[in-house]
Amino acid sequence: MNRLANASSPYLRAHADNPVAWFPWGREAFALAAERDVPVMISIGYSTCHWCHVMARESFQDAETAGILNDGFVSIKVDREEHPDVDAAYLDAASAFTPHLGWPLTVFASPEGRVFYAGTYFPPTPRPPQPSFRQVLAAVREAWTERRSEVDATGSSLRDALAAAATAPADAAPTLDQLASAARSVAASEDREYGGFAAGPAFETPKFPNTPVLRFLQHPVLSPDVPEAAEVASRALAAMVASDLHDSVEGGFFRYATRRDWSVPHYERMLTDNAGLVEVALAAGDEAAAVDAARFLVDVLQLPSGGIAAAQDSESIIDGVRNEGGYYRVADRSALQPPALDAKVVTGWNGHAIAALAAAGARTDPRFLEAARWAADAVLESNVADDGTLRRASLDEIRSAAPATLEDYGGLARGLLALARATGEAAYASRARALVDLCLGDDGIHPPGGGDAVLVAQGMQPHAVPTDGASPSGPSIFAAAALDLWRLGAGERYRDAADELVRAAADVALASPLAHGAILEVAAGLATAPRQIVVVGEKDAEIADAARRVTADVLAVVSPTQAAAFAAAGFELFEGKVARGGEATAYDCRAFACALPTTDPSRLV
Repeated sequence: MNRLANASSPYLRAHADNPVAWFPWGREAFALAAERDVPVMISIGYSTCHWCHVMARESFQDAETAGILNDGFVSIKVDREEHPDVDAAYLDAASAFTPHLGWPLTVFASPEGRVFYAGTYFPPTPRPPQPSFRQVLAAVREAWTERRSEVDATGSSLRDALAAAATAPADAAPTLDQLASAARSVAASEDREYGGFAAGPAFETPKFPNTPVLRFLQHPVLSPDVPEAAEVASRALAAMVASDLHDSVEGGFFRYATRRDWSVPHYERMLTDNAGLVEVALAAGDEAAAVDAARFLVDVLQLPSGGIAAAQDSESIIDGVRNEGGYYRVADRSALQPPALDAKVVTGWNGHAIAALAAAGARTDPRFLEAARWAADAVLESNVADDGTLRRASLDEIRSAAPATLEDYGGLARGLLALARATGEAAYASRARALVDLCLGDDGIHPPGGGDAVLVAQGMQPHAVPTDGASPSGPSIFAAAALDLWRLGAGERYRDAADELVRAAADVALASPLAHGAILEVAAGLATAPRQIVVVGEKDAEIADAARRVTADVLAVVSPTQAAAFAAAGFELFEGKVARGGEATAYDCRAFACALPTTDPSRLV
């Protein structure tokens, strides 16, 4: 019996016709494994993952392999994008068995959730030194039936080791000197020949956009001590734009390149990468690149509901045959069926897109601002439960059962705050504050309910400081949203929350800055007094245009009525801000200490 046909994940639905008796993530599968006294096989992937498709065709569609799984295991299929905390927890565990992690992630655990073996893709026949999937299943089954004590000991010791790996918070957030040192370290890692950051000197090493670290390098606080930092980010962006990573036909960027010169891309196009690159391009002053990536988000990924799809697949059907990247290698695509969208609307990721589109709309094309508003309204309609808490995702406007993570609360809050600043609508800022407040408890910062209930019961929550990958981690983006709220004058508790999350990650982030760009960007924001510019008056006034060309931590162009609404909603930055003499008036502030109001655009430099 397959239980995936009505799942809220396209990835799970794609496995609904497998002969494997899949369970979705939840207590039911582990309870059945305990009743049958068999191990659990947890297969984690996502909809646009090429090797996930391959393993599905080779093994999960194979009746004989499915029979082995159904007879000796309980099998769980997990969409890592729907359950990121589950993915993170099992990645932590899998790192004990293999140094080369990726997806599909294949994990074997006891009914109590204790992991005792893990790997990634396994082929259908042996490819030495890699065993076949059936050989792995046979070895796991033999260990389970013949050497149970060893299996239990491995699982218990691994769980204890993961718990012990949790780091204590630093005494203070990083200083400017420490942040400058981290930025120099990142800049020194630049691939001077091709731009960006390669994993090694070999030509055949993959290269990712790594937008969180690029945004850290672009932080203005670094420019006095590390003037080369922003240049490294600009060179990386320029290299990507000029490379095969960039889709010059429909816009946007592919997930990664398999070679140092940004060639031979892995062709899936992700919301997260492209939203991040919109913001990188705007900070670099490359509005053409920003418009290009924003155009992909709106023209390709935005759904009829207004929500923005998670990704577009790398595979397409050409002449009746599945082809990886074939669609994208053709200039004239008019006769081809586009690759499928992963149409789930992920709450936090839509927050990233809303923030990027709001910023792009304020600087370039107003249609991007309207797209951001449409996406925000769609997510608030479809991804909010009856009790006001968020759900991780929705599909066809049907909410997933997966609880929202800290990434979802922080990502959506940050997006709503960006939209509030761009539109002048205080209601979006108030909604963002309410989302952040739901996660600020007396017992720490966490989503309502404390996270995934199954992981909590098993003691399998992620313990390591999460890295910032294609997008900021949950703690990073939540800290960014909290910092934004403080900058708008919502209160010191929000700066304190950002500081708490930064301190928790500080030591690890400073030691490995390439993997923690987003939290270091927040640390940079905490290390200096923010510049806040509020313009009250006509949005197309000359002084409003001048303000948009200034680098500031907060820029809001609002009408007098909108300024009053922000102030009434408890955002202190807007108190007393009026259009003097009926003229558009700018207030240029440093940490809420404002210079004299001015109507002269030349005063904003």
